[in-house]
Amino acid sequence: MTAPKTLAQKLTESLQLSLPPIAVSFADAVPEGVAAYSGSAPAGCRFWQEAATKVFATVPRDHELCAVGIYTHHLKGGAGFQTDLQDALKVFGDLGYVRESDLPFIPVLNREARVVVYGPLGANPLPPDVVLLFVKADQSLILSEASQQIENGLPPAMGRPACGVIPQAFNTGRTALSLGCCGARAYLDALTPDVALYAIPGSRLEEFADRVTALAKANGILTTFHKLRRRDVEAGARPSIKESLAAMQ
Repeated sequence: MTAPKTLAQKLTESLQLSLPPIAVSFADAVPEGVAAYSGSAPAGCRFWQEAATKVFATVPRDHELCAVGIYTHHLKGGAGFQTDLQDALKVFGDLGYVRESDLPFIPVLNREARVVVYGPLGANPLPPDVVLLFVKADQSLILSEASQQIENGLPPAMGRPACGVIPQAFNTGRTALSLGCCGARAYLDALTPDVALYAIPGSRLEEFADRVTALAKANGILTTFHKLRRRDVEAGARPSIKESLAAMQ
């Protein structure tokens, strides 16, 4: 199998990513040589941003300020978890934001996550269970084309909560697009209004990286073709496809 560092480089260069691909790995214990998370995070999604520059391991108490994240990641909540979760759900329900009928559609990791390790794909010592990309619309276009070709279908465009994109990709073994949520957009500086999240199952990462590389190259060539064709049409010409192709030479 191709080394994760090479796959990270292929994805970064092909898509021109601003942040490196983030590897999310689940483990039963903190791996030897991996630093424990130090600090306080307002929500589990914040770890995605911090993982762009370092590798670290989190345990349930590191996630305890985000009851929703504990829920979606099947973490063992502390003494106040259920109270916080019910209080949050009550507010969501009162606002019409998350109704009781919506709850079955929120993905929950299908295994207990005792330890979650985050880091740049090229540096994380564990095999990635999910790889998360911060992407813009044109980058999502290429990824969605890869999903269509590999998975014979398009990924779901998910909304709240943003952290649900991790269990969605892990549980199904298929890619998923998250449009984020208002919480994640408040906690993450990297999740600007023009940025979304694309999750790739670690088990399919190599074939996705290969497809993305090929499709990014094709998109680049075809973009030049369409720009030249637009120029000629706006100048009053009516070029055939062959003539537009010849103009690229």
